Amino acid sequence: MAIKLYTAATPNGWKVSIALEEMGLPYEVRVIDFATQEQKAEWYVKLNPNGRIPTLTDTDGFTVFESGAILIYLAEKTGKFLPADVQGRSRVIQWLMFQMSAVGPMMGQVNVFVRYFPEKIPSVIERYQREVTRLFGILDRQLASHEYIAGEYSIADMALWPWVSGHDYSGMSVAEFPSLQRWLAVVGARPAVQAGRDVPIKRDRAAEIEQAMKAAPKMLV
Repeated sequence: MAIKLYTAATPNGWKVSIALEEMGLPYEVRVIDFATQEQKAEWYVKLNPNGRIPTLTDTDGFTVFESGAILIYLAEKTGKFLPADVQGRSRVIQWLMFQMSAVGPMMGQVNVFVRYFPEKIPSVIERYQREVTRLFGILDRQLASHEYIAGEYSIADMALWPWVSGHDYSGMSVAEFPSLQRWLAVVGARPAVQAGRDVPIKRDRAAEIEQAMKAAPKMLV
């Protein structure tokens, strides 16, 4: 039995496909169809009680849901991209949690109100974009003195890159953040990152935006 990744073309899905590529783990992909609300299907909720993607089933049948938990699991399984010492491990997990608790949710809200919500509410959009700009500033300051977000390349970078690299999709700019721009380019140039970002479909930003606009009513369910 191979590792099976239940995923879709979203930043949270890309986190895990990037990690699998970086760690050199063979895996199968099962695309979850958002258009038919497959993530809410009974069979899938048995794997992931939250009815979201991604979910990973390991070769022994053990199932993990929540993208951050999957990244930690894979790092521990392979002994890669997560330091063994307590403080080094803590630094990586702190930035991983920063993505999970701040960058992902805030950029997600920007995406909802910029791309999906049927009514444009400028004050709401401005509120979330302002918060994302603040978060980008935090990352930029960290990266001014660190090549990667927690020092060495780690699962924290794998978690943050798919979200931050989608800044234009969110109507955001990174022009004022040179260290963040450097990091986006360096991480984005990694072959495993490029391969993982093309799972389950090859990236086409213009097409993604057009598809998001068409799918708006369904995506809000």
